[in-house]
Amino acid sequence: MTVFRNKLFLVSLLVLVVILAFMGYQRYTQEYTSAFIDHTLYSEVLSEQRKIFIRLPKSYDENKTYPLIIKSDGNFNLSRWDESLIQLAQAGKVEDSIIVAIPNLFWTDSRNRDLVPPFARKDVAIEKRPPSDNSPEIFGRADLFLAFIETEVISYVEANYKVSDNRVLTGFSAGGSFVLYTLITKPELFSGYFAFSPAAWYDDSVVVREFEKGLKNVEGAPLFLYLSIGGAENDIITGSFKGLLNAIDSYGPANFYTQHSYSEGAGHVENPYISVPSALQSYYQFRNDKL
Repeated sequence: MTVFRNKLFLVSLLVLVVILAFMGYQRYTQEYTSAFIDHTLYSEVLSEQRKIFIRLPKSYDENKTYPLIIKSDGNFNLSRWDESLIQLAQAGKVEDSIIVAIPNLFWTDSRNRDLVPPFARKDVAIEKRPPSDNSPEIFGRADLFLAFIETEVISYVEANYKVSDNRVLTGFSAGGSFVLYTLITKPELFSGYFAFSPAAWYDDSVVVREFEKGLKNVEGAPLFLYLSIGGAENDIITGSFKGLLNAIDSYGPANFYTQHSYSEGAGHVENPYISVPSALQSYYQFRNDKL
């Protein structure tokens, strides 16, 4: 009987290991491989290998230049972006674009490390994290990730593809806070910024306060920011979103153009999917009117 139980235990353990390995493989395939161009860069800035997924227009022509969209959320809604660009470009409402999507994931720690601004390291979850989890190695190195994009990702794309100076940075949740951080620290790097359900509530809305203070850095060439939030998102996220709108109303310079939307009935994950076509059309309306 004991021998049988031991065999049963070993078989069960083996089955569990196989299931976990399969789940890990599925997760890797879904999040770290792409149906588009799947490229790995070695980053001197980050001292590590980083994946980038490059989506080209289907009619990509090396004799033309294309807008560049940098997306901080990897495969998340990447097919939505592809479909929206195809449909809206065919309708003459936007320019078809090259998208570079960079995976940033919680399960590898890179999402909080790369997308959370340096001034928001303390409480980066609605449920407070233990002090041992709040080290700079895990959270708040958006400064390094921005340097990676500016000096390595954009340089790589410019060396290998035909891109114009029409650039957009887009991000969701933590990626949205990264968009806001980039806007107030390197406003000239992009002409359009899309922040979907931005995580501006970190550390009692420190992102809102820093955004308000940093709006003075945005003065100069016309810039565009699109903000959106789901109508069913929680009060903490909604409160910080309203704080961003108040900051723009009070301190936004004359060259700074914004559009915001509420996705009725949508939660945190649903809102970005709804927002993509609206953000693109609003941005190109801005370009047609102001540039």
